[in-house]
Amino acid sequence: MDLYDSLLAAIGNEFDIMTQIKKSARGEVLLVRHKENGTRYIFRHFEGSSEVYKKLLGISARNLPHIMEVGEKNGRTVLLEEYIQGDTLSEVLKGGLLSTAEAKKIARQLCSALWILHSMGIVHRDVKPDNVILRGKEVVLIDFDASRIYKNAVQEDTRVLGTTGFAAPEQYGLSQSDGRADIYALGVLINVMLTGEHPSRKLAGGRMGRIVQRCTMVNPEKRYKNILHLMEAL
Repeated sequence: MDLYDSLLAAIGNEFDIMTQIKKSARGEVLLVRHKENGTRYIFRHFEGSSEVYKKLLGISARNLPHIMEVGEKNGRTVLLEEYIQGDTLSEVLKGGLLSTAEAKKIARQLCSALWILHSMGIVHRDVKPDNVILRGKEVVLIDFDASRIYKNAVQEDTRVLGTTGFAAPEQYGLSQSDGRADIYALGVLINVMLTGEHPSRKLAGGRMGRIVQRCTMVNPEKRYKNILHLMEAL
């Protein structure tokens, strides 16, 4: 039995399903609990490549979840990852807008997470409030199902993925997305934390508004060159 099949078989044998977190045409995300030690994990099963998750195997970083095991078979991926306990940024924002200091703190930690991904050639492509978990004072960026590896010889993304409003224009087939697509999404996210709106409808004031504007330029060449430049601006 290969790793793909053994991970599937583990659900029900080694792990109890606690709840279904997400289900779509591509697959599902489950919260599971190990029957013997009670440890909770995230179990993902989806249509798509395991390439990104395999690159993240064994990576230990405070702003990213730990990926335990990954299997792929016939174009489908199954994996086990660390369960991050905390509130999503979506849930936090239901309680009201954030202060500039709070938004900066969250954005800087997301820059740290994205810097690790970008240094490995990974573009997240789905930075949004639902994919940001606040674990105490730590901010964790989750869900790499839409992520891809940047490839020099490719002209455009082979699969259009991302979330409307946060996805950069190039993610819709205009060109290949790179780290600047994540800068675009993070700019939108900063604006949402401060105003509750997309920057096209209501732009944050002052210096933060100018940072958001540069992040969300339609032309990627006019955005911050890389995530470190954005972190410095913050």
